[in-house]
Amino acid sequence: MTIVTGATVDVADPVLRRQLAADLRQLLPAHCVLDRLEQLKPFECDALTAIREIPLLVVLPENRQQVQAVVQYAHKNAVALIARGAGTGLSGGATPRADAVLLVLSKLNSILEIDADSRVAVVEPGVRNLAISEAVAGLGLFYAPDPSSQVASSIGGNVAENSGGVHCVKYGLTTHNIRQIRYFDHTGGLVTLGGAGLDAPGYDLMALMTGSEGMLGVVVEITVNLLPLPESIVLLQAAFPAMDQAGLGVMKIIAAGIIPAGLEMMDQTAIEVVENYIHMDLPLDAEAILLIELDGTEAEVESQLASVTAEIEKHGAYDLRLARSEQDRIKLWSGRKSAFPALGQVTTDFYIMDATVPRRHLPYALRQIVELSGQYRLRVANVFHAGDGNLHPLVLYDASDPDQVARTEQLADEILTVCLSLGGTLSGEHGIGREKLDKSCDQFSTVELEQFERIKRVFDPEGRLNPGKAIPTPQRCAEIGGMHVHQGKVPFPELERF
Repeated sequence: MTIVTGATVDVADPVLRRQLAADLRQLLPAHCVLDRLEQLKPFECDALTAIREIPLLVVLPENRQQVQAVVQYAHKNAVALIARGAGTGLSGGATPRADAVLLVLSKLNSILEIDADSRVAVVEPGVRNLAISEAVAGLGLFYAPDPSSQVASSIGGNVAENSGGVHCVKYGLTTHNIRQIRYFDHTGGLVTLGGAGLDAPGYDLMALMTGSEGMLGVVVEITVNLLPLPESIVLLQAAFPAMDQAGLGVMKIIAAGIIPAGLEMMDQTAIEVVENYIHMDLPLDAEAILLIELDGTEAEVESQLASVTAEIEKHGAYDLRLARSEQDRIKLWSGRKSAFPALGQVTTDFYIMDATVPRRHLPYALRQIVELSGQYRLRVANVFHAGDGNLHPLVLYDASDPDQVARTEQLADEILTVCLSLGGTLSGEHGIGREKLDKSCDQFSTVELEQFERIKRVFDPEGRLNPGKAIPTPQRCAEIGGMHVHQGKVPFPELERF
C-alpha cells in the first residue's frame, strides 16, 4: 500500500493533448476544456493528496448532453475517461492519469425535482450532499447519508464510493437511500437502473453500480429517498475509563435491540487533541468517549435513552452529558467533528484509514491498533463510526521523513490485515481506489477477482472507464504475491473472552 509517491510530473504526449483539446472544443464551449499545465495542476489528485498525477486533459461539461458527447467521443477515439465529482474522496478513486481525460461533473449541480408526497428528490451528480437536506428541511424531510465531507462532497461521488456517515448505522449507506440511477455506458448510451417504486424488475444492477467507483459508467442523475425529520432527537456523550469497556458498551447497546441514529467513538489521543483545540471540557482521563444519538417519537427516544444509560453504566460509563436542543447537540457534536482539523495542530501529516470489523471484535481490534502504534513508534488517533464497526485510524507522521513514511505504510498494512483476519473488510465507505488496490489481493480470492473482471468487461469491454482503480486483476495479485486472508475465522484465542 503506497502512502506517498514521488513528485508530480507531466508525462502526457503534448501532441495528443493539443489534438484532443481541439476536438473537444468542437463539442463543448472552449472554457470547458482545460489543457494548459497551470489549469491541469489543481486536478492532480483527490483528497488522497499523496498520490498525484497530471491528467491528460480536463473537461467540465455544463449539461447532460455535453457529458454524452464527451463519452461518445472517447469511445469512438479509444480515449480513457475518469469521472470526478468534488474531489473529496480519500482513496484515490478520482486520481487522474497522464493517459486519460478527467471528466469533471461538478457543473451538473441542479436539484431537478422534489416530490414531497413520494419522498424522493431527483438530482444531478454535482449536487452537494448537504444541499439536499437543506432544500427539503422546510418540508420536514432530510437525506440520511451524511459523510463528514457532506458540506462539499457531491452525490455522484457518494454513489461512486457508496458513502455512509454518522447516521449510517440506522439509516444505511448510499445504496440503501437511492431509488434510481441514470448513467451513460461506455458508448454514451443512456441507461436507467431502478425506478420510482421500492422495487424494479430485472437484476438489481443499481446496487452493482453503487460503489463501483466510476468503473462501470458515468452517472448523470440520481433519485434519492427522503425521510421525515424525527419528532425527537437526543445526544448522549459518555466517557469510559478503558477502551475495551467502550467497545463492549457498543456491542451491548446493539445486542439490546437498540439501533441508535449515530454511535461514534473517540479514543484518548483524539480526546486530548480535540480538547486542546476547542476547549469543551472533555474528560482527559478517559480512554474513550462514545457519542450516542437517538431519534424517533418522544416516547421511543425516552425509553431507549433509559435503556442505553443503564447498559453503558454497567461497563463503567461516567461523565454522562445529555443534549436535547439542536443548539446543545451541535455543541456536543463539535468535538467529534473538530477531530480532523484539530490534528493539524499537532502533526504535519496524518493518514486517514478506512476499514471495518464485526462489532463484537471492536475491543480486540482497538487494542491491536494501540499495540501496533507502539511497535511502529507512531501516534494513532481513533475517531470512527463504532455503531457499524467502521474504523478510521488516523496515523500521525511527517511526510518529509522517509523513515516515518515507511513505518506509516507498514503500520497501515498491518492494521488492515488485522481487520481482514477478524472477518472485516478493507473499506466501510471510502472505497478502494488507488490506495488499497494491491491490498485487495489479501481480501479476494482468484475466483472472485476473475468474476469481478468479467463484470467489468460486460460494462466496459475496452477497460477505459477509470482504469487501474478499485479491483486488482488476478495477474496483478499473482505478481505481488497477494495472500487471500480467510475471513470470518478469528485466529486469536484471546478473543474468546470478548
